Amino acid sequence: MIQGDMKNLDQELFLFHPLLQKGLQYLKNTDFSKLAAGRYEIDGDILFALVQEYEPQPKQDRKAETHAKYADVQYVAQGQECIGFARLTPDCEVAEDKLAEKDAVFYKTVKDEVDLVLDAGSYAVFMPADVHRPCCLGPAGRVQVKKVVLKVKVSVLK
Repeated sequence: MIQGDMKNLDQELFLFHPLLQKGLQYLKNTDFSKLAAGRYEIDGDILFALVQEYEPQPKQDRKAETHAKYADVQYVAQGQECIGFARLTPDCEVAEDKLAEKDAVFYKTVKDEVDLVLDAGSYAVFMPADVHRPCCLGPAGRVQVKKVVLKVKVSVLK
């Protein structure tokens, strides 16, 4: 997992793969207040954005997940949310395997999960070995969140 903030992107962009750079530049240069919730193509099925609007939920009501085909860049454009994070270990008990249909595995138990608070302008990159539990209430409580999840095809990053 990598956490960052758009205000530091110009100094940190060189650290990322060119495809991630393209996605992060898209996040920085797009006015999401003018975009409705939905899917937005950036580079076909290699790189696309999912714009979401919601109120965060209590952590116990959210599912921890991983993905195999896509890395997630979760960017909070408005509001605040908490994302649970842990490394994928054999101790993570699978609740549902939806890899074939949704590129997602959901977990019943996660060992050593920590909370990551994302405020507006911040992002986190989750790779396939990163268990994450998005859309959880943060310290700000129930606030309207507008988030963009970039889906980045992992096979292109290799």
